Amino acid sequence: MKKNYRRCVSCRHVASKEYFWRIVRTYPDRKIQLDRGMGRSAYLCPQIDCLVKAKQKKRLQKTLKTAVSEQIYQVLENRLITQPK
Repeated sequence: MKKNYRRCVSCRHVASKEYFWRIVRTYPDRKIQLDRGMGRSAYLCPQIDCLVKAKQKKRLQKTLKTAVSEQIYQVLENRLITQPK
């Protein structure tokens, strides 16, 4: 069975795509959403270090080739707080 591997835009870690958060720029409306949708995607490790670095260095914007709102970062940060340890 073939695994679908992806790379974190922040730390460059490679793992199965189920491990990562998926951020999608949908086609054709170019809206940013989380987890689902067809279009250009970026993957991010579910860790505070990767989230902070991605925001500071604008890694999601560069990968998705569009602006990423503060609201998206807030949702991801809330996921970190509420995820089981």
